[in-house]
Amino acid sequence: SSLTATCTLRPELGLHASTLYWTLNGMRLPSSTFSVASSDVLSVTLHNLNGSQQQSGDNLVCHGADGHILGGSCLYVGMPPEKPVNLTCWSRNTKDLSCKWSPGGPGETHIRTKYTLKYKLRWYGREKECENYGSGKQRYSCYIPRNLALFTPYEIWVEATNQLGSATSDITTLDILDVVTTDPPANVQVGRVGDLDDQLTVRWASPPELKDILFQAKYQIRYRLEDSTEWKVVDDVGNQTSCRLAGLQPGTVYFVQVRCNPVGIYGSRKAGIWSDWSHPTAASTPSSERLQSGSCDPKPGEQNSTLRRELKQFFGWVRKHAYGCSGMSIKLYDQWRVWLQKSHRTRNQILQDDNS
Repeated sequence: SSLTATCTLRPELGLHASTLYWTLNGMRLPSSTFSVASSDVLSVTLHNLNGSQQQSGDNLVCHGADGHILGGSCLYVGMPPEKPVNLTCWSRNTKDLSCKWSPGGPGETHIRTKYTLKYKLRWYGREKECENYGSGKQRYSCYIPRNLALFTPYEIWVEATNQLGSATSDITTLDILDVVTTDPPANVQVGRVGDLDDQLTVRWASPPELKDILFQAKYQIRYRLEDSTEWKVVDDVGNQTSCRLAGLQPGTVYFVQVRCNPVGIYGSRKAGIWSDWSHPTAASTPSSERLQSGSCDPKPGEQNSTLRRELKQFFGWVRKHAYGCSGMSIKLYDQWRVWLQKSHRTRNQILQDDNS
């Protein structure tokens, strides 16, 4: 919108309005925006104001010819809030509740806007306000740590208010038992299945926060090739904490993730909310070149010599690719094995080309 401000001079100042000028946030405004209404009144009109450029407001100041300040005002330019949207909530242990939402419309009001999460039992109980709000990127969120009822639905909504107006989100009705989720499964381990070059075994631990709750968990696994962004999902894992992946490519690095969904909590027939995926865990399948028919196992002395040679190569590779002790792990060893297999295949290809 547009704004007109007026600076009126007291007679004892002995100044004429035509000698005055205006600044906005320290920048002199063009004289074309001024209007001399009389010898002691100078106005300025600002068209199509943008949102406030600073949290403390915009300083509109009237100056005398020598630059001294005659008067001014602090402007807050913004928009009234729109109805908050996308209100979603979840519980980690049936005793707490976390909620997040998005501001409505363009989102940015340019002036301080307060968001208040409110909740109450659907059929009785008094209205309450959430007190633990997030900050920064999590500012549109709030956490209720305790004193929540089970087996009774809640009504939850968000109110947005600022100096220009207010707006209220749609009411979300939920039962705590229907929005339970967990942290991702912990201690995900991926390993080889003997010398089978097309399989890997995946094991993980149940999320610890649900060990004291009567529930059944179902899991999903997804995996992808090292050089691919496309994930394949295994849905039929059930509530077991291990799974064997088959039909894989030999001598290939795979990244694997697991997530959990709690179901059957306290007899509820509804599933909970899927957890986030666990951090990717990498492992490689054995190379098929080592498993050709007719090959013989090396003698013990030859085996020890081969092991020493491989360890020497491995630690030399580690010095180039790992930083600090934290880099030492079986995952790193698997990555080195894949690198070694690839280099052998490249060397064999070069030899075949030379022979041909």
